Amino acid sequence: MTLLIGGTGKTGRRVADRLIQQGTDIRVASRHSDTRFDWEDESSWPAALDGQRAVYITFYPDLGLPGAAGKVGALADLAATNGVEHLVLLSGRGEPVARAAEQRVKDSGTGWTIVTCSWFAQNFSEDFLAGAAAGGDIRLPAGDVAEPFVDADDIADVVAAALTDPDRHRGRHYELTGPRALTFAEVAAELSRASGREIRYTAISHEEYEGILRDAGLPVELGDMFRGILDGRNAAPADGVRQALGRPARDFAEYAARAAETGVWSVPQVR
Repeated sequence: MTLLIGGTGKTGRRVADRLIQQGTDIRVASRHSDTRFDWEDESSWPAALDGQRAVYITFYPDLGLPGAAGKVGALADLAATNGVEHLVLLSGRGEPVARAAEQRVKDSGTGWTIVTCSWFAQNFSEDFLAGAAAGGDIRLPAGDVAEPFVDADDIADVVAAALTDPDRHRGRHYELTGPRALTFAEVAAELSRASGREIRYTAISHEEYEGILRDAGLPVELGDMFRGILDGRNAAPADGVRQALGRPARDFAEYAARAAETGVWSVPQVR
């Protein structure tokens, strides 16, 4: 069996769909699934890992936050003790703290694949920026820095491949991005074209953004990540999708067209 930690999230549910279509037995584990898994409750881990051959690890809320490496390392060590043969870790591109978590997985004694990703395109339609995009104003402390946004469907394709063909992907570190970098203003223009509505980007200060996070009940430490990763270090696209799958990454415009068909940006969302 294959365990999907966070299997109901943006990438996890997509990976689950792919594995089910391929006939792979899966166990979905999250705080609210039938198989409970809570990063803050280590007593929930053994039952989730029991009998699993491979594990997809996603850390909530973000691998770049302090303390994440210790928890991921403890899980990786427990997985190795329980006979898990292969771990696939979802990591963040350009996040120095995340490197420690990656190393803990590598040192666990199991087979491993690291999937390091740029910003998800789906953040604008399925996550914390969906309401802002639907409201017509994306407010972030990103300035004019460009980011090669990656499609979550590409991530899921790579992860599913690593879980079902571990021999081919063992010991590989894939850096996944989209094929071109866009500023947030260019993202807003793409979303406007796809939705037929005006969606703009407004650059704000880090202090203003921390207030937004606080109001949303999210860790203000997420604001600190903006100070680091949105400094241009991640602007260059990488070729991890092609390395893993032999095809190019999906473009942001393709994602925007698909998302617009769902009507997600048609009217402002009630939050």
